[in-house]
Amino acid sequence: MKRSLTLRFEIIQDLRYGENAHQKAAFYRDPDFKGACVANATQLNGKMLSFNNIVDLDAALEFVKEFERPAAVIIKHTNPCGAACSDNISQAYKKAHASDPLSAFGSIVALNRECDLETAKEITSTFVEAMIAPGYSEDGLKTLKQKENLRVLEVGDLTKTLIKTTEKDMKKVVGGLLVQERDVLDVNNLTILTEQKPSEEEMKTLLFGWKVVKHVKSNAIVLASDEQTVGVGAGQMSRVDAVEIAIKKAGDRAQRSCMASDAFFPFRDAIDVAANAGITAIIQPGGSVRDEEVIRAANEHKIAMVFTGMRHFKH
Repeated sequence: MKRSLTLRFEIIQDLRYGENAHQKAAFYRDPDFKGACVANATQLNGKMLSFNNIVDLDAALEFVKEFERPAAVIIKHTNPCGAACSDNISQAYKKAHASDPLSAFGSIVALNRECDLETAKEITSTFVEAMIAPGYSEDGLKTLKQKENLRVLEVGDLTKTLIKTTEKDMKKVVGGLLVQERDVLDVNNLTILTEQKPSEEEMKTLLFGWKVVKHVKSNAIVLASDEQTVGVGAGQMSRVDAVEIAIKKAGDRAQRSCMASDAFFPFRDAIDVAANAGITAIIQPGGSVRDEEVIRAANEHKIAMVFTGMRHFKH
């Protein structure tokens, strides 16, 4: 890392207020960043973006960049409450919304494909604050514009904006700045240490869940089935609490689902809770001093467990 760091940003606009109404705020752009991002997007419709809109749109856009297949995500307070992949973008959005329709009210939506008419109709059938996509069909945009307050952003081609570790992630703290490499997924060193091995379909779902859980605030747990989230437990102080919340969100859909954890399990309790809910496979980084205890619990419950060797804390 450099011994000193000089940053330059250009103002895009003053905002009505910050996270809360009593805070003044503005939005600035990095003039050297040329890729697809919220700061470089074009607003095509809707009210002025708020501070919280911008933060959530950024989280949503970075999420859908992870996926090659058509993908949609629904964001609330920077966490995905619903996400899915499918053969087309309309079906991906329908699956994402079905993940947690209650939480999706007043959400932020991101797509990694052009928004067509069918998808636009689905989005305008519920209350969405803002959305971002590479582009819009003519009739799709016309439909979205019927919601005059819906903020619609076009960001352009996403394929040229792959996440690289050479890019820097920065977090401001009072009196200082934290700088780190971007968090990039790596699934080239997977190991399976349980007696039960995941099926081909389970492995596909585990890898989907692993991509999702990277974008959920720690402690993070994601339950998934057929490239669709069915339960998300976000931002908990205890990992087993995150598991229980994800299972509660999933309801009956927890049965035969797969579970992703952003960091290791410190105790076997989360595995026992998962087994009681009918979860059949788990993906996690490993690295706990109690890994053997956790593996033993998975074997007792005949759960397949995949280790990635890489965690994805998100603070």
